[in-house]
Amino acid sequence: MLYGNARITALDADGKGFVSDVKQGDLWNFPSGIPHSIQGLGPDGCEFLLVFDEGGFSEYDTILISDLLAHTPRSVVAKNSEAELDSMPKGELFIFQADLPGSLEEDRRAVAGSIGLSPVQFDFRLMEQPPAKKTKSGDVRIVDSTIFKASTTIAAALVTLHPGGLREIHWHPNADEWQYYVAGKGRMTVFAAAARARTMDFEAGDVGYVQKTLPHYIENTGDTDLIFLEMFKSGSYQDISLSEWISHTPPELIAAHLHLAKATIEAIPKKNVAVMPV
Repeated sequence: MLYGNARITALDADGKGFVSDVKQGDLWNFPSGIPHSIQGLGPDGCEFLLVFDEGGFSEYDTILISDLLAHTPRSVVAKNSEAELDSMPKGELFIFQADLPGSLEEDRRAVAGSIGLSPVQFDFRLMEQPPAKKTKSGDVRIVDSTIFKASTTIAAALVTLHPGGLREIHWHPNADEWQYYVAGKGRMTVFAAAARARTMDFEAGDVGYVQKTLPHYIENTGDTDLIFLEMFKSGSYQDISLSEWISHTPPELIAAHLHLAKATIEAIPKKNVAVMPV
């Protein structure tokens, strides 16, 4: 959620409903085939970023309940629902205006019925989790299936870099990285083999992409916080930093490659700190 508040609903694979209210900084995950809805709440709706684990996904392939029933014979729908059908829309409703819902408790009671609510937690309060990595220059909040059980195919990190901060040189061994820049201005360099590299500037609303295993860094080039999402098609978040590689390799081997003094090698951080300077 980038802004505002919304009410989300879902139906799990056992036919039990889920209802929750989400706010800025919260996440949700609806696995493929799980029916769901998202409705903006007061005072002025919401803005959110949708991420899919399938690169060929299209909103035009989304199955909508109004579209489904509008293109099903009325006689068949009547046998399914035994309800009055004349007021149903004749086409799809995708994003449309509706009355604000009642209280969350009322909706949950209505959804629970006689079988109860879904035990699956489809939402996650990311900003209520302490940062996985934090320095004076910023922090990184990481979420994957180890703490958000519903998210088995997408992992993510929310990175905040203060002015002058650097997301240290690192790479991801298990998945490509897809980025969305939420706020601020930044610069990323991605390294490939054979002395190839590319440097790009980003600002709010931009999207970045880094192939699996390619080293890269991101620095804040503005005078406000740089905030961006890193997202991966994987149930687990993994990264390896340059400082880890150097500090956990025999120092004489590093010295032979880089011609660095022993004191310089010893000064390199011994762990992945994520955000520099520390």
